[in-house]
Amino acid sequence: MSTRVGTKGQVVIDREIREQLGIRPGMLAIQQVVDDHVELRFVPGPHRRSLAGAARPFIRRFPSAEERDDTDEAWVEEARGHLPRELQRRG
Repeated sequence: MSTRVGTKGQVVIDREIREQLGIRPGMLAIQQVVDDHVELRFVPGPHRRSLAGAARPFIRRFPSAEERDDTDEAWVEEARGHLPRELQRRG
C-alpha cells in the first residue's frame, strides 16, 4: 500500500492498518527515524469518560454535621480510655 505525502507533510494511514493496530482519532503518534525510514508508535490519549459510575460503590458521602458530632464524641470517649489516668481526668 502506498500513499502520497500531502503539501503539509501529512500521510493517510490505510483503514485496514488503523483497524489492525487499533489506531483511533486523538491518539498521540510518536515518530522516530530508524536508519532510512520512520517508525510511528501510537499511544492512547487521555480518556474522556467519567469513572464516577465505576467508582460509585467506593465513594463515601460526607457525613452531616450531626453525624460528625456523634462520631467525634465516640472517638474522644474511645481515645480517653487509652490515655494515662492523669490525663483522663482532664477531659
